[in-house]
Amino acid sequence: MKHSSVVGGSTAKRLINCPGSAALVASVPPAPSSKYADEGTLLHNAIAECLETGAAPMSLVGVTQYNGITLTEDLVNTKLAPALALLDDLDPFKDGEFMTEAQVDFGDFIPGAFGSCDLLLRVGKSAYVIDWKFGDGVPVEAVDNEQLLFYAAAALRGDKTRWVFEGADRIEVVIIQPPSLKRWEVSVPRLLAFERQLRSAVKASEDRAAPVVAGEWCKFCPAKAICPAMTGAAERALKVQLDAIDPRQLGAHLRMADMLDDWIKGVREFALQRLESGATVPGYKLVAKRATRQWTDEAAAIAALTAAGVDESELMVTELRSPAQVEKVLKKTKTAMPDGIITAISSGHTLADEADARPPVVLIGQQLTAALSKLQ
Repeated sequence: MKHSSVVGGSTAKRLINCPGSAALVASVPPAPSSKYADEGTLLHNAIAECLETGAAPMSLVGVTQYNGITLTEDLVNTKLAPALALLDDLDPFKDGEFMTEAQVDFGDFIPGAFGSCDLLLRVGKSAYVIDWKFGDGVPVEAVDNEQLLFYAAAALRGDKTRWVFEGADRIEVVIIQPPSLKRWEVSVPRLLAFERQLRSAVKASEDRAAPVVAGEWCKFCPAKAICPAMTGAAERALKVQLDAIDPRQLGAHLRMADMLDDWIKGVREFALQRLESGATVPGYKLVAKRATRQWTDEAAAIAALTAAGVDESELMVTELRSPAQVEKVLKKTKTAMPDGIITAISSGHTLADEADARPPVVLIGQQLTAALSKLQ
């Protein structure tokens, strides 16, 4: 299914917060798909097949493919099977009615706005609007999630999807992102308010002077490389003397740095895309990446080198695989990792948002120094 050029589930948050992004996105060529996006599509297709046909996840290994990527046993064990297990929390007896890859739209209320909802589920008096997330990046929250609100509001309006809400006592929007399940109860008035907000954003985006606003919604915007809000932020950042930054403002500057990191990446990807399409970028050209030497034929190389007098033991290297690699081996035989043979050692410290689930580092040395100074 093609994506809406007006607004879809994945672009709703960006359009609501940045109406000017619509015109910018329309002015740039579509970005090529990434292997991560293709893997996500592969998993979405596989889980839909499991639900629709009752196929066992492992039966799809080596069979289900998408854009050159084939479903593996590892993907089943780490993504597909855990997602289906989490779905059991909502439908433990597997007696619910459901609709996979449900096509939803707003009809004449917002012409041209449509999308595909991963799963609509009705269990008893509960209606669920579910989105699968298979990425390993930042966890996605369900509360006030514009993508889920888009799917739920559009499904409520659609003739072929309204059934999931009829007679329901509760409506929940759900993110299933192994190993977690996030859910949020939402009311019909909240969905109606959202679709009005979305319609206003679509109307605002049609204005040639629609504002562009930088924020967290910029991360996956294909037009961030040419966005005036981002380029303006970059120009201002270049003028800032780091040693003059007020420590109280450091957190705000770090958030801006995160956005600029994404912008810089987007600029490089956009320039590469233009050059590979035959266009020019003044001052830059395409060159081949550094070549790495490889054996033309390993068996022939070993034979030639041993014939030249090199001991074969000098050519081969053997070492213990990493714990992560060994875990994959153990999974094949369903063998548990023996206790006491693994330790986890951090390589240092890194910055993280306060909302990050990891505990903060306790700097013992600094705390001890501060405590001793108070005793003097």
